[in-house]
Amino acid sequence: MIGTVLVARPDNAGDVLLAGPAIRAVAAGAREVVLLAGPQGRAAAELLPGVSRVVEWRTPWIDPNPPPMTGPHALRLLRTVQEVAPELALILTSFHQSPLPLALLLRLAGTPKTAAICADYPGSLLDVRHVVDEELDVPEAERMLGLAGAAGFELPPGDGGALAVRRPLPEVGHLTGPPGYVVVHPGVSVQARAWPAESWTRAVHDLVRAGWRVVVTGGPGERALTARVAGARRAGLSGRPAVPDGWAGRAPVPGSAEETRLLRGAVSEQEKGGASGWESVTDLGGRTTFAELAAVLAGASVVVVANTGPAHLAAAVGTPVVSLFAPVVPAARWAPYGVPSVVLGDQNAGCRGSRARVCPIAGHPCLSSVPSADVVEAVNRLAFTKEAVR
Repeated sequence: MIGTVLVARPDNAGDVLLAGPAIRAVAAGAREVVLLAGPQGRAAAELLPGVSRVVEWRTPWIDPNPPPMTGPHALRLLRTVQEVAPELALILTSFHQSPLPLALLLRLAGTPKTAAICADYPGSLLDVRHVVDEELDVPEAERMLGLAGAAGFELPPGDGGALAVRRPLPEVGHLTGPPGYVVVHPGVSVQARAWPAESWTRAVHDLVRAGWRVVVTGGPGERALTARVAGARRAGLSGRPAVPDGWAGRAPVPGSAEETRLLRGAVSEQEKGGASGWESVTDLGGRTTFAELAAVLAGASVVVVANTGPAHLAAAVGTPVVSLFAPVVPAARWAPYGVPSVVLGDQNAGCRGSRARVCPIAGHPCLSSVPSADVVEAVNRLAFTKEAVR
């Protein structure tokens, strides 16, 4: 068994979560796994099984707000790596990223052996150069797991390679109420991947009308957005009761006896003044840590989210996902991995494969064309998938 392995994935939270299976494979064959993460991915890194500790460095050629690449900044990484003293480093990248700048710095720090997926000639920078056919849209989790295998690491018996987080997660029932709600996460880190705010607001309205409790989530910088989206309750929904006892937020089959029972229960609760105590829409924008957000997603029947970190966090806690997915990157690579999901959005729109951060097409048609009725239908379909697993 090898000693310390440094695994680098200095991207955002979703990229780090997708690295989880590869990291567990390394952990099965190493005494210690140290994960090198960026500031946007650190919280996710600290939730990954198999990670012994996390070190942080902002990577100038990957970070969306890159710092200057200066000698002092590079020296901070070299000192960190020298303190870790890894016997091997795995550099995990997406297909459009080069591992070679980091490989060079790791060499300067004295790392004796490095491994990465690399299409370019690496010279003496890599000891394990894993070449893959990038014309094939392989899911990112499997692509990274392939590098781990090329470096000699395999998942242990019984590990099927799903995304995962450390358990137990924090208790969040005081924030969400009982399990069985739908999480709506409207924020994104990249503007080109956003569903319009008015569409999110309409979706919340329609989900509540369909009998769902809705929990709206977002980071500290997204409070205005979550307040707007959750503001559907200020448009005549605040008096609507929570789901009656025994329903746990499940939507009934339209026209069924179950729907009749649910509607009767709703009327009864309205007559009692909403005695159940839980509103139909709860705004948790800026109110959770990353670990608490994982727990909120774990208690949901379905998560509705764009292509952003919480989509992968939902997959890591085993919750089905309705994915509002802009095709600026391939859904085959970055759609929610390993859980039931429905991908909505025109995957053949003009922005396809552009990797654009700002939508290049007027009107943002790939997602603005998605009606909220499609979201509600997908939620109802996926909710029964999770219910069956339970």
